[in-house]
Amino acid sequence: MTLFGTAGVRGPVEEITPALALSVGQAAGRPGETFVLGRDGRETGPALAAAMEAGLESAGADVYRLGQVPTPALAFASQGRQGVMITASHNPPTDNGIKLFVDGVEYDSDAERRIEADVDTASPEPWDRWGKSGRLEVLGQYRDAVVAFVADQFGAADSPDSLLESQRVAVDCGNGVGALATPQVLDRLGAEVVGVNATVDGHFPARPSKPTPETLTDFSEFLAAGAFDLGLAHDGDADRLVVCGPDGDVIHEDTILAAVAAHYADSSDDDPVVVTTPNASARIDDRVRDVGGRVERVRLGALHEGIARERARGDEDTRVAFAAEPWKHVHPAFGGWIDGVVSAAVVAALVAEAGSTDDLREPITERPYRKVSVDCPDEAKVPAMDALETALPETFPDTTVDTDYGVRLEFPDASWILVRPSGTEPYVRLYAESDDVDDLVADATAVIETAVAESS
Repeated sequence: MTLFGTAGVRGPVEEITPALALSVGQAAGRPGETFVLGRDGRETGPALAAAMEAGLESAGADVYRLGQVPTPALAFASQGRQGVMITASHNPPTDNGIKLFVDGVEYDSDAERRIEADVDTASPEPWDRWGKSGRLEVLGQYRDAVVAFVADQFGAADSPDSLLESQRVAVDCGNGVGALATPQVLDRLGAEVVGVNATVDGHFPARPSKPTPETLTDFSEFLAAGAFDLGLAHDGDADRLVVCGPDGDVIHEDTILAAVAAHYADSSDDDPVVVTTPNASARIDDRVRDVGGRVERVRLGALHEGIARERARGDEDTRVAFAAEPWKHVHPAFGGWIDGVVSAAVVAALVAEAGSTDDLREPITERPYRKVSVDCPDEAKVPAMDALETALPETFPDTTVDTDYGVRLEFPDASWILVRPSGTEPYVRLYAESDDVDDLVADATAVIETAVAESS
């Protein structure tokens, strides 16, 4: 049985049922273990959380209910124990999901495979070995920790409320649980905060849960009509963050990633490392290299695995300074989980430090970026990708080739392309960044279409 994708178990509620949550809880729980259990604002969350609690307790684990919290707050609370978050993140309200943590880090692939192997056969422990349950308040502690961490990062530990005192920030919470953390954190750091769609509603009535330039049009107009220094937008569980300038335009995710990465990598450490994914821009490499760090890549959805790999591979001078894929950031000095609330506060502080979003972007080389989907039947993906490992380097000589996670080619001028199969849809994805991106995409697409046709 295959349950887990790149971000836990997720899908329509006809599939993510209380019966499934009960079984996953019984497969995950063990006598003597402790779990914290949270949920986002979706209508189906209470029933799924109740079923998960029953499964974990009947497997012998103790369970502490957190109620509605952002996913990063659940991850924070899972330090020193295990955690389960009932959320479908940026998916529509008809979906829900299950994400598991241990000691502040998402379950790795081995732990997920154990759950998958046991979920169909898991059964309750004898009655006298069942666990107990209780309620735990964590939001206040989590917000305190974020405020203290960000203030310390920017030299304002003694006066956190002075860090953003000149900033006017709008936060579009998208009716998600980010409304319970991000506005409060920014307010305590001294910003003038205007919350938008800041009531939790599992129907997501204001806009779709996934923040994109298309779904944030109303927010963009609101920003452009006001006098804001910055706009921030979350998805339903606040692990993602989208950043807008005062004109309402969405700033490219890789530009934000590069700016935050440079902040963390700019230190006296001998070997600061930034972990990112193959589809991330070379502008990140350029900016991190400028401040004395280096970039390493890991497959999509596996930032925690990349962090562990680099820590194991490095020596005493190696520090994983930051890890991120577009709009999803891990701040290792704070914790091992993706945290959009910390990202919101760090980005606001970087803008305040630079003077404006334009000043923050100024040191970053922003080339045109394109993403294209080429039709490819699932059965043709493997032979097509095998063919492209040869065909693409032949078409684009004088490039550096990496085939760890698809086929990634880097050009001498720092342009690049990545070709990889979609894990969920009948496409081969092409990502490209170049001053001549249209020509590069056209040439690469022709090679991909030929490989797909010959493999179908």
